[in-house]
Amino acid sequence: MTQQTFLYQPKISEVLKNMRKVMIGKEEAAMLSLVALLAKGHVLLEDVPGVGKTMLVKTLAKSLDCDFKRIQFTPDLLPSDVTGVSIYNPKSMEFEFRPGPILGNIVLADEINRTSPKTQSALLEGMEETSITVDGNTVPLSDPFFVMATQNPIEYEGTYPLPEAQLDRFLIKMKMGYPSAKQEMEMLSRTSNGHPIEGISAVLTRDELVDLQKEVLEVYVDRTVNRYIIDLVTGTRTHDGVYLGVSPRGSIALMKAAKAYAFIHDRDYVVPDDVQFMAPYVLSHRMILTSEARFEGQTAEAIIDSLLSSTSIPVKRNISE
Repeated sequence: MTQQTFLYQPKISEVLKNMRKVMIGKEEAAMLSLVALLAKGHVLLEDVPGVGKTMLVKTLAKSLDCDFKRIQFTPDLLPSDVTGVSIYNPKSMEFEFRPGPILGNIVLADEINRTSPKTQSALLEGMEETSITVDGNTVPLSDPFFVMATQNPIEYEGTYPLPEAQLDRFLIKMKMGYPSAKQEMEMLSRTSNGHPIEGISAVLTRDELVDLQKEVLEVYVDRTVNRYIIDLVTGTRTHDGVYLGVSPRGSIALMKAAKAYAFIHDRDYVVPDDVQFMAPYVLSHRMILTSEARFEGQTAEAIIDSLLSSTSIPVKRNISE
């Protein structure tokens, strides 16, 4: 790591500290969000209403000196409401492009499964290509660009679930869950005189964030660790309970996530523990189980756990070998 990176490490800790002030008992969700951001990936947050999904990305955005945009997905939302539209200006006698919310740095896509697939694809194109197409013209997105999408897994009426091919666009899929009674008591105490997010201030600038994303790319991954990643992914393709296993895109995603996780923990190299921790969040939503496995109550997360238990972990090689 460079000397500049070591100077940024305290700021990474400050971002996580900000998120802990607001998200009580959700340290893991906060850390995973930062992992995806530093790895230049995106997050799908699936959980019931009211557990803090929106507040999580708001706190992250407020900790960064970046442009924050929110898109509330509804059934009548159009692709142009996401990307922007060209409007004719009679004075200049030319069309002028009015950018949509996807042109922000940190974008909250709230309840993404409530809008039509056509509108979903407008967002997903930007996530994959880091650019959008408006009136036949390619418009590059801002740098950095990070999307956190939320969806409610309970209410399916009038929704459009994301197909597996589109779920694959998200680096991480996670849930938050209900807080414990003790955590909820603390939550009531902290919000009695105002919300903690009001006291949050930015600790990382846009340029610093871009520099950190570049530094994450330089984190070293040994060939043995890459072999471990491939063994895990191959296991999803040969498992009896899996109809469609993880694609090579999933292997790359797991490597990137492990790099960012190691970087947050002040290391410039990846160890197998990094891969093990990130695997359930990166791989589970990239698999399709067989109907028999679903009938038996198996889950993708349980299959990943079994693969982690059965796959050989690389050990440190002897220098004399």
